[in-house]
Amino acid sequence: MEKKYIVRLTDEERETLRGVMKKLKGSSQQVRRAQMLLKADANGPNWTEKKIAEAFWCRTKTVDNVRQRLVTVGVEIALHGEKPQTPPHQKRLDGEQEAQVIALRLGKPPQGFAHWSLRLLAEQVVELAIVDTVSHETLRKTRKKMAGHRARCSTGSSPRKPTAHVSLAWKTCWRRTRSLMTLGFRWCAWTNNRCNC
Repeated sequence: MEKKYIVRLTDEERETLRGVMKKLKGSSQQVRRAQMLLKADANGPNWTEKKIAEAFWCRTKTVDNVRQRLVTVGVEIALHGEKPQTPPHQKRLDGEQEAQVIALRLGKPPQGFAHWSLRLLAEQVVELAIVDTVSHETLRKTRKKMAGHRARCSTGSSPRKPTAHVSLAWKTCWRRTRSLMTLGFRWCAWTNNRCNC
């Protein structure tokens, strides 16, 4: 099979890739990509895709993708990968809309309903034109996020006080009596007071 993307590294690119390998700078994935590109160099080892794939325990398509990125967009993106321009999921509600939804949920439900269900809340949010469309699942995630935030803030209970290590309460000084059955005074290391134990 004829190679579609032929890797011809410049001296500068070769040094960059070797630097990534020597210093182990970056993730293991970046180090592996650097090794693949050095092996695929037409002016160097010039390994086939199959041989590179076997050496690095990957598919030939992975090697082809790394080659393609180097040839089309450059060594930096071939090593680090492309960052997505937009987040994978757009937020349905912004902060102001979330606040309106929470305020609506904290209010009284419509007449004839004992409490807010998620589907009822979704219908009301659309009816009040807070958003054009919204699913009950989006509102569930918003409610869950706010419940977690309230739990992290304060539960109303007093904070736990740090306690000393338990073994310290049982340590005593060298004046300890020989027998536990013998009554005598000893110094308690825990309270620094004389105690009759």
